[in-house]
Amino acid sequence: MQRRRATPEEAAALASAVRLRIIRLTYRDALTNKEIAERLDKDPATTLHHVRKLVATGFLEAQPARSGNRGAKEIPYLSTGLSWRLDDVGLSSGTAEAILQAYLGEVADVGPTALEQTRLIVKIDPAELKRRLYSLMEELAAHPVDPEAPGTAIYLAVYPGG
Repeated sequence: MQRRRATPEEAAALASAVRLRIIRLTYRDALTNKEIAERLDKDPATTLHHVRKLVATGFLEAQPARSGNRGAKEIPYLSTGLSWRLDDVGLSSGTAEAILQAYLGEVADVGPTALEQTRLIVKIDPAELKRRLYSLMEELAAHPVDPEAPGTAIYLAVYPGG
């Protein structure tokens, strides 16, 4: 897949754990601002600020309006997948911290016993390791979405191990 550098506006939008979590929540299912706020246990006004920033930078796309419980118009939002098509996401300290905090928030939601974890130190050229891991991630990202399959999140961190 062809990737490109994030614009300064895109990088700034991704430097928020809340916005990264909104992108993940709307990956498969379009959610309204109210639904997003409920899932994140946040005030709807707070999430609306983040939703608007994500729409303005192309990470979320408004879907056709629908009627809510009391007939009010609701606008659901769906992730565009843009964050995966940027090649330098996570390189700045602000975005790197936001990615880690988003992961920790998601783990807190499901509980650590829901994780399958392992650790390993390898002696391999770091560039080769990253190429192979990102190749697998690209393959998984390109895999057709099965609406019946449960979602599985992957957090990958490669760091110096001594």
